[in-house]
Amino acid sequence: MPTSAAGPTRESHQARELAESFGADAERYDRTRPSYPEAMIQRVVTAAPGRDLVDVGCGTGIATRQFRAAGCAVLGVEVDERMAGPARRGGIDVEVSPFESWDTAGRTFDIVAAGQTWHWVDPVAGAAKAAEALRPGGVLALFWNVAVPPADLSAAFADVYRRVVPGFPVFDAARQGGGHSVFVDKATAGLRAVGAFAEPEESRFDWERPYTKEEWLDVVPTSGGHSRFPAETLSELLSGIGAVLDAHGGSFTMTYTTLLLTAVRAADPA
Repeated sequence: MPTSAAGPTRESHQARELAESFGADAERYDRTRPSYPEAMIQRVVTAAPGRDLVDVGCGTGIATRQFRAAGCAVLGVEVDERMAGPARRGGIDVEVSPFESWDTAGRTFDIVAAGQTWHWVDPVAGAAKAAEALRPGGVLALFWNVAVPPADLSAAFADVYRRVVPGFPVFDAARQGGGHSVFVDKATAGLRAVGAFAEPEESRFDWERPYTKEEWLDVVPTSGGHSRFPAETLSELLSGIGAVLDAHGGSFTMTYTTLLLTAVRAADPA
């Protein structure tokens, strides 16, 4: 699943217009985007000293709801008021602000979580804000879903993107997870630069999800940058992807890997 389209000259956290583009169809995003493995949710919750959690870039509340179901008291921070709407309707308290400039108002938490969003946050300023928001011993948990279609579909999808949106950088970078490895590396560098965390640890959770053609075509417009395509371009893209899936039998199974990066907030110097 494509995630970021910042382009070759900008870091993703500098592409604010893309970070704030997902709310163009927040209800579709909430309906179609995958959740996260329960084993990952439990890994984060059990590693923390308590269950007060702030979800960075909570969006429509997909991960937030999972953490709430696991017993956490949750607060969302979201840059886009449009994305906050579905989360609030689901009973989640959301404060609208870029995370780097969010006012903690003296509050501290046991968990700072960020699902599919930390690459939109300045890695150093975000790490510093997370350190401010976490109690000593608290856990920063950054995670991304990496979607990899079957190899033949992956190549065919890429051909459609090259034909319809030549030069669009997302698909080739994301389809094998390479782009997401860069996200992890940059997040790790930011945490080390701040110096308020123990050495980050990486974990992987592998899982699968079947999609019909109709289900996948509902997901595609929620990918990074797609809401900014002209309507006719998006229609052509969806038509091309649909034709590929028709030739494949109308359905497929997506392989997902959820990448988790955790770091424990160190105690403040005495």
